[in-house]
Amino acid sequence: MCTDAAALVEAIRSLAVRGAPLLGIAGAYGVALAAARGFDVAEAARALEGARPTAVNLAVGVRRAESAYHAELARTGDPTAGAVAALAAARALHQEDAEASARMAAHGLALLDELLPGGGHRILTHCNTGALVSGGEGTAFAVALATHRAGRLRRLWVDETRPLLQGARLTAYEAARSGMAYSLLTDNAAGSLFAAGEVDAVLIGADRIAADGSVANKVGSYPLAVLARYHHVPFIVVAPLTTVDLDTPDGASIEVEQRPGFEVTEVMAPQVPVAGPGGGVPVAPLGTQAYNPAFDVTPPELVTAIVTEEGAASPVTAESLAELCAKSRRVTAT
Repeated sequence: MCTDAAALVEAIRSLAVRGAPLLGIAGAYGVALAAARGFDVAEAARALEGARPTAVNLAVGVRRAESAYHAELARTGDPTAGAVAALAAARALHQEDAEASARMAAHGLALLDELLPGGGHRILTHCNTGALVSGGEGTAFAVALATHRAGRLRRLWVDETRPLLQGARLTAYEAARSGMAYSLLTDNAAGSLFAAGEVDAVLIGADRIAADGSVANKVGSYPLAVLARYHHVPFIVVAPLTTVDLDTPDGASIEVEQRPGFEVTEVMAPQVPVAGPGGGVPVAPLGTQAYNPAFDVTPPELVTAIVTEEGAASPVTAESLAELCAKSRRVTAT
């Protein structure tokens, strides 16, 4: 349980709280928590924002709740009223994400039916993008779930998603809970799966989408995009418009978080008493250096479509993304 912003920051850094949409929601609630408990709201907001640098939703949620707090404080001079306003902003963001999830699922299902008429879809997904990372039923997983409910999902292929196995631990759980036909595979088995003609579409989420359509997502996404292009398989990104960062011009401008090396050099098994620094079973010689980026960046030319709550951008260009964002602003204004 997180009883202050510092505890939430640690939960975010340790990935106890993770997933782009959920990070935005958690960040907003974290600001509201700091305000309600009388802590320095600006200080708490900056700490929360910096907990994970790649996921733009976190900063969006933090700033939204912080802005509501300061606006109400300026109007009334009452910190309690500011805390109430911050909480209202967090709850509104939470509800909006749930609604966005449902709309993304509908748009994604329609796109799959357009690209792959006849149903019987075999979908490959990476990392975890369901209800565990969202105010609703998720992003990419929500599309797969809609496909399943429509009777058009033949199989969900679930990448393990090394090194922390979010696919094996989380997506497989959500697929089983939903009654899907699914199979788990190691990340490095994906190539043979494509070569065998067993993948009809790839669906992934995103942690930040640059203005040019470059997509930062869990490491291992970019190789799937390359495989999908070679095998003429649609590669579809599903993310709310809060993930689109028009202030980040291109993929090279996205800061990619580097994670601790022990996540690679140890198998996380806390129930086994071992002496490794990460609490897991060592699988590499002591002192081994590890390269462990949390994300990679897929260029827009490898992305078939980006599905948002306002529809799909396809082809993926700066212009098509900007138009979706403008559409969202027009809808909000009315």
